[in-house]
Amino acid sequence: MNTVRQLLKAKGEHVWTISKEATVTDGLKLMFEKRISSLVVIEDSQVVGIFTERDFSRKLGSKRVDPEQTRIEDVMTRELITVKPTQTVNECMTLMVDYHIRHLPVMDDDRLVGIISVGDVVQDIIEELEFHVEQLTSYIQGLR
Repeated sequence: MNTVRQLLKAKGEHVWTISKEATVTDGLKLMFEKRISSLVVIEDSQVVGIFTERDFSRKLGSKRVDPEQTRIEDVMTRELITVKPTQTVNECMTLMVDYHIRHLPVMDDDRLVGIISVGDVVQDIIEELEFHVEQLTSYIQGLR
């Protein structure tokens, strides 16, 4: 089973961030430009939350609130679930399922070192299963 560190090494460690003072419109524009669905929210170089498409749709979607006048701070998720680089991909999948979340910021001590999505985790699990299938197929064919 791969670790978060191995997953980040393969996918890259870049994380898009935004200030809690930015507007929701600023956040949505950045997510659209970068083709991502979450932004880690930073204040004074510290992680203070995450802003996701889900935050937008659930907290602003049904209300008649102007995203140009609403700050990220007002709609972001503050109770972050994070992982460490040493944790396994399976542990990440368990957290995502248990907490119904799609993104996990990766923290090494108090430093943000990456972010993984449910898509990253699923892809890694599929690749590992494919590897095991290839190994078993080779083993079985070798017995013939």
